[in-house]
Amino acid sequence: MIKLFVGLGNPGPEYEATRHNAGFWWVDALARDLKLVLQPERGYHGFVARGQVGGQTVWLLEPQTFMNLSGKSVAALARFYKIEPQEILVIHDELDVVPGEAKLKLGGSHAGHNGLRDIHAQLGTGDYWRLRLGIGHPGVKSEVIHWVLKKPLKEQREAIENAIARTLHAVPALVAGEMDKATMLIHTSKPPRPKPPRREPGEGGAPAAG
Repeated sequence: MIKLFVGLGNPGPEYEATRHNAGFWWVDALARDLKLVLQPERGYHGFVARGQVGGQTVWLLEPQTFMNLSGKSVAALARFYKIEPQEILVIHDELDVVPGEAKLKLGGSHAGHNGLRDIHAQLGTGDYWRLRLGIGHPGVKSEVIHWVLKKPLKEQREAIENAIARTLHAVPALVAGEMDKATMLIHTSKPPRPKPPRREPGEGGAPAAG
């Protein structure tokens, strides 16, 4: 059962449209869906909103500490409201997933992601849920830092936005604790390939349009 949705990013207009802020984009979209407005909360070092999904109270959080100190914000809110790590979903950019796809995962390696590393340190565990929004990889490790801090190409941004819109459909299942259902909704990312036109045995020529 997810009670806290955390989007990762860097504060400030210069970072707003960069790949590293995909987590912010997702939480912004959820706030719009729930008709909530994120407000600055100094005690939690971030922008916070509180709402209802299926009769359950949920919190939305965008840490304003810069990425590598995200855990300070997450831990402050989680401890105050007694939210367990397994009730937290962290939404973040993922180099190893292509734009347009997303993956849901409990725990696991933070693979060099500084925001996740700090959340792990501050919570004392990596056993929180992660929604990995694909941003793709530049292909060369030395280019990663520049890649995540640059704006995606137009078609990549559109693919990420489509993934955000689609994965928001999983929110009721996430809040209800139906994690298998949420995983299925999130991972069914690619539209089914069109089936080839069906031919009857012995039929020749081009298939009829239909």
